[in-house]
Amino acid sequence: MRVILASSSPRRHDLLQMIGVAHDVIPADIDETQFDGEPPVEHVERLAREKGAAIAARFPESLVISADTIVVERGDVLGKPRDAAEARTMLRRLSGRTHIVFTAVAVTLEGSTLSAVEEVSVTFLPLSDRTIASYVATGEPMDKAGSYGIQGYGATLVARIDGDFFAVMGLPLARLIALMMEMGVEYDYGGTVGGRRQKAESRKQ
Repeated sequence: MRVILASSSPRRHDLLQMIGVAHDVIPADIDETQFDGEPPVEHVERLAREKGAAIAARFPESLVISADTIVVERGDVLGKPRDAAEARTMLRRLSGRTHIVFTAVAVTLEGSTLSAVEEVSVTFLPLSDRTIASYVATGEPMDKAGSYGIQGYGATLVARIDGDFFAVMGLPLARLIALMMEMGVEYDYGGTVGGRRQKAESRKQ
């Protein structure tokens, strides 16, 4: 079965490779604007599902994996910074505080979509202006929600994570595999993604 990752994120690509899932990368181009009054958890799940739907409409026989990640601090969604100045502002806001990372993952196949959201608490160390400036100068924050990447230099900013580390990276792997299995798609630990089980067999589970 062909697997498509509907994301341009190199982190998500790397994570799928890590668990042996061969896939093609076809990013989805959707409007990611948050609706007025839309709760963050609903926002992130809607985006993941819309990304999957956009690619599945073109490749209905493929298994499409899509995801979205947002950082929420005191109720505000912190997206990707527009420039270095905004990245520094976000990092000052996160310094010494606990924020929430929501990552939604969706799997779409043959007109059906299943999705879920992982919620992770992340606590930052207190950060000096010098530390923030040095980190921003690496360029790492510029394509990441909340202006940091947990898998890179940003790991040195974090005091504690409560939840799925891979969700903070952008793709909760255990949840993804659970959704695939619920969809009836076989996965083994050699990384093989097999065909969809018959619906009658799936109902026996």
